[in-house]
Amino acid sequence: MKECRRDPHGGADQTRLGLDPVEIYPATKSGAQIQFHQVHEPSGKRIKYEKVVPGIGPVDPDEIVKGYEVSKGHYVLLDPEEIEAVKLESRKTLDLVQFVDEDDIEAMYFEKPYYVVPADDLAEEAYVVLRDALKDAKKIGVGQMAMRGQEYVVAIKPSGRGILMETLRYADEVHKSSGFFRDIGDTKPDPDLLDMASMLIERKAGEFDPSEFHNRYVDALKDLIAEKQKKKGEKVIQDPDADKARRRVRTSST
Repeated sequence: MKECRRDPHGGADQTRLGLDPVEIYPATKSGAQIQFHQVHEPSGKRIKYEKVVPGIGPVDPDEIVKGYEVSKGHYVLLDPEEIEAVKLESRKTLDLVQFVDEDDIEAMYFEKPYYVVPADDLAEEAYVVLRDALKDAKKIGVGQMAMRGQEYVVAIKPSGRGILMETLRYADEVHKSSGFFRDIGDTKPDPDLLDMASMLIERKAGEFDPSEFHNRYVDALKDLIAEKQKKKGEKVIQDPDADKARRRVRTSST
């Protein structure tokens, strides 16, 4: 844990607290989403897309560059080397510059969670100290971290035996709520209706268990796909090119 840093002018910077080194792992996965492909029904082949220029047709990949549209039809073109040059180096350090109350950060700022673990045995003691200090103070640590070439605002908080890090959206990525709620009046709710709602909330109160919730749409799609595959009706078709490729793989492996 970095509690004090020596600056180039000989002084000490005591305003930073962090972890060094750490490993970061995604805390979520894509789950049971169903992915569809577009298929040409008469042939059973997948639809493919070509990169084309209007009035020119298909173009060579080497002729394609990235461009930022500064006005309608006008682009600033950037070479891959230029983009690579401004990317930030990913580092296994997490510097915290602010500590806030647990409810200070509104939900819309949280983006993606990660598990943070110490990278080696030497880092574990500092890791445990920071985890328990945050837990005792009931605070969330806020800082910035370079990952995948970009810089992210992050928040960390204790999570069981470990630490959870969540990337945060920047201020310009969040719509202000006033634009959506301004037409809601200041009318006070009917006391009887409020009492009824309060009783319902109290009756339904409990601990959150994510395993109790299922995506019924995905479940229904899976059942539909399994049923149609079992029946092997006219809507179950085979891409002949994909079938040939699988046969070539089996032949080469024997």
